[in-house]
Amino acid sequence: MKQDDKKFSIVTIVAALIYLLMTFLPLAISGKWDWWQGWVLGAMSIFFSIISRVLTAIKNPDLLIERSRYTSAEGIKEWDRRLGPFVSMYLPILTYIVLGLDKRFGWTQPFSATVIGTGFILIIFGFIFSTWAMLENRYFSAVVRIQTDRGHQVIQSGPYRILRHPGYAGGIVSYLAIPLFMNSWWGYIPMLAGCILMVLRTYLEDKTLQSELPGYAEYAQRTRYRLIPGIW
Repeated sequence: MKQDDKKFSIVTIVAALIYLLMTFLPLAISGKWDWWQGWVLGAMSIFFSIISRVLTAIKNPDLLIERSRYTSAEGIKEWDRRLGPFVSMYLPILTYIVLGLDKRFGWTQPFSATVIGTGFILIIFGFIFSTWAMLENRYFSAVVRIQTDRGHQVIQSGPYRILRHPGYAGGIVSYLAIPLFMNSWWGYIPMLAGCILMVLRTYLEDKTLQSELPGYAEYAQRTRYRLIPGIW
């Protein structure tokens, strides 16, 4: 096995274990193992994570290697080294902790079945939309960098005909829906902070692409909106 393949395998396994632990954190924090939303959220997260990786391995196997190099790849923007972990790990973990504490101590009164159901549907929609973006874009890196080593090009098909950053858009939809599904107003405190940082990351990434990736500025003229159709 090549050295890069070994490193990829180790990183993938470790990341999978961390993700598995994180998705069930609300259950562990709450101590209420009959909390069905906690089980469903964890199961959905793991299911879509596995499906997206399997489909990516079939369509763009080199993308999985690229995404595993989120600390060692060349050309990662320094601002993303600082910002990225907060968006992808620190604030989501804090959100899961708050969700568990809310359930444990009953800070939020029960939502209606309609609200919880709406949250469930939006989570699935966000996961599907983000997965579509990753499958369509073989340069869907976990970090912000111009991938000259991989022949980085502008992607204009699939969801990229609608928005310039559909992966972030889908992620924000899921983020905002999770507290609804998990019956927690308090969960919105860290979750909204995460969404704000994701919007900031979108802005900085878009600015980087427009200035450094050939053809992206012209693409931005044709596909006007970054995250929200008709707004921004």
